[in-house]
Amino acid sequence: MDAINGTSATSATLTIGDQSWELPIRQGTIGPEVVDIGKLYGQTGLFTYDPGFTSTASCESSITYIDGDEGVLLYRGYPIEQLAESGDFLETCYLLLYGELPTAAQKADFDYRVTRHTMVHEQMSRFFHGFRRDAHPMAVLVASVGALSAFYHDSIDIADPQQRMIASIRMIAKIPTLAAMAYKYSIGQPFVYPKNDLDYASNFLRMCFSVPCEDYKVNPILSRAIDRIFILHADHEQNASTSTVRLAGSSGANPFACIAAGIACLWGPAHGGANEAALKMLGEIGSVERIPEYIKRAKDKNDPFRLMGFGHRVYKNYDPRAKIMQKTCHEVLGELGIKDDPLLDIAVELERIALQDEYFVERKLYPNIDFYSGITLRALGFPTSMFTVLFALARTVGWIGQWKEMIEDPGQRIGRPRQLYTGAPQRDYVPIARRK
Repeated sequence: MDAINGTSATSATLTIGDQSWELPIRQGTIGPEVVDIGKLYGQTGLFTYDPGFTSTASCESSITYIDGDEGVLLYRGYPIEQLAESGDFLETCYLLLYGELPTAAQKADFDYRVTRHTMVHEQMSRFFHGFRRDAHPMAVLVASVGALSAFYHDSIDIADPQQRMIASIRMIAKIPTLAAMAYKYSIGQPFVYPKNDLDYASNFLRMCFSVPCEDYKVNPILSRAIDRIFILHADHEQNASTSTVRLAGSSGANPFACIAAGIACLWGPAHGGANEAALKMLGEIGSVERIPEYIKRAKDKNDPFRLMGFGHRVYKNYDPRAKIMQKTCHEVLGELGIKDDPLLDIAVELERIALQDEYFVERKLYPNIDFYSGITLRALGFPTSMFTVLFALARTVGWIGQWKEMIEDPGQRIGRPRQLYTGAPQRDYVPIARRK
């Protein structure tokens, strides 16, 4: 293969030996142009090879845009900073699902519909009791979300737009309840029913931290913090879990099964477990006095130690979500007045050094959202086993929006990645008695 040479604004030429083919170039609203290779195999008999699909647009989408070089994240065109500072999570959910910010009447109606779907079928509690008492909350969440399709048969027909929307509202509403139930089950406390007079974030905090023997009052600063965390994690373009949801959905699987598949993918430490890994690193450092030792190790390319929660695969500049998460983190720490948590002391000092140290500044190894969210969630009282559960709760609306967009795309086909086969060539079966 010689090269792909741009010949005009609308096409590219692929030359192999003495043959050439014209490939269309497609333009998005913003962002890089793409070479459309949808008919490449039919025309040339060749596939492309792109492990991880890092140079391949797997779909057309109008939901989320990321510019990693400039540190930009847009939901339906709106900067994440504006949504997190001025809106709330359910407003962001509406935006991701419907494409526009709601009017006051639309917001009130949407909030009402979500709030009235927060309870789960009472038989779900018996389903939970089938798990070992030390089951990981993510294992429980994957199973319970998948099981929703066994309880809500009236919203699994993906060809019916009304059923698709009912399923979408149900998942946005019920996954916080299931997540709180998973947490309560893991610590041996009774499940707490949702309350319709509370907002989305406050309701979740109450379901997690209240107990029947005393009143629980939601702290508005902590509630606002968890709401912001949900907004910041709501969607992030075609990442591994979102691609998993789309791939599962392309087969026609019901929406509950598709979201359960996304949760399972998110469970991977390279994806949803980054904030937990950052907190474990702080534990490894152990004390503020040992930070210089670990900074030195991080700079040594021959040392396997890496600072977790710094830098980002997509963002080559400062993660725009991290700026908001940093502010939120310090608001929570200030409100709670935590003074005796050594991990939080290490985190604050490590942040200070990393933002000033020339080595990290030059390489743009800034603290990312996972660094700050892990600290914040710990301060709020969540164990590390719940971190990815909270990520899944927040990302549910993004998965649903992406799934819904895919289902409604007339050009969508079942996902079928190709491969570069490197196994044995064709050979004949040898009877066992003749094998050596």
